[in-house]
Amino acid sequence: MRLAELSSRSGLPTATIKYYLRSGLVPPGETEGSTWARYDDTHLRRLRLVRALTEVAGLSLDEVRVVVAALDAAGSEHDARGAAQWPLSAPGPDEPTPEALDQVHALIARHGWNIEPDSPHRRVLAAALDTVGELGMPATDEILDAYAEAVDIVAAVDVPSVMAETDPIVAAEKLVVGTLLYEPVLTTLRRMAHEAVSAEPS
Repeated sequence: MRLAELSSRSGLPTATIKYYLRSGLVPPGETEGSTWARYDDTHLRRLRLVRALTEVAGLSLDEVRVVVAALDAAGSEHDARGAAQWPLSAPGPDEPTPEALDQVHALIARHGWNIEPDSPHRRVLAAALDTVGELGMPATDEILDAYAEAVDIVAAVDVPSVMAETDPIVAAEKLVVGTLLYEPVLTTLRRMAHEAVSAEPS
């Protein structure tokens, strides 16, 4: 397809696509003559991923560049999913306490989760535990185990639909969009469950 069709199908202006091409966010098309290039569905999928990362995930173009570079270099589908999801859990500027990190490491060990040692999710969760502890509502291991068991069930629903995708770019797009768009659903369901349990006769 020509650039105009790529623009129409992706919903992005040609100027934006040209900028993404110059920036290396999207691979170049197949050159046809001195002024024309042909694009295919891989370019369309990459544009959709960049759009999801910027508009849905709220990442900067520099952060998107890191994600797509990691996707291109990923040695497996699991690596590609990690490359897409890790930026969604960017740690804050403050380091979590060693005690909170130890609690997170112990949680991971108890549930047998295969979480990379340098996964940002570890620090983000530990920082959240520090915050709730400072506000007088510490998350006990019992609470964390209950939450972990619940999200295991959620993950068992989420991950297979992503793993079914053979194209890592499409899988990454689904993971980013699905994670972010369904988080409000999970939050609201939790609040509804609170309301329902609270209404039960004591």
